[in-house]
Amino acid sequence: MKQIEATILGQSYVLACPPGGEALLLEAINIVDREMSAIRDAGKVKARERMAVLAALNLAYQRAEQSRAPAPAQVPAARAVPLNGRDGREPGDALAPADADIDSLIRRIDAALGDDGLLL
Repeated sequence: MKQIEATILGQSYVLACPPGGEALLLEAINIVDREMSAIRDAGKVKARERMAVLAALNLAYQRAEQSRAPAPAQVPAARAVPLNGRDGREPGDALAPADADIDSLIRRIDAALGDDGLLL
C-alpha cells in the first residue's frame, strides 16, 4: 500500500493510501486542514484535539445533512445552517432547530471531554 505524507494544521502525518486513491485522499486532507484552520482562526478553540473533534463533527454533520437532503428543486432556500459558529446570530436570538441541535451536541462533547476547555 502506498504512503502519503500529509500536513494538517502544521503537523505532519504519514498515511496509508489504497492504490488509485491518492487524489481522493489528498482532497480529504485539504478539507480537514481547511476545517481545522477555520476553527483555529475563529480563536474560540485552542486545543488541537478539540479542533479535530469539532472538525470531524462538522464534516460528519454536513455529510449526514447532504444524504438526507431532498432533490434540489425541493430544498427550501433558507435552510442552510453554518456549522463553524459564524452564523450572524446575536446573543439572545432564537435558535433554529438545527442550530439548537448543534449547540446541544457541542455541550455534550464539552461534558465528555472534561474540564480542560470548551469547544466553543
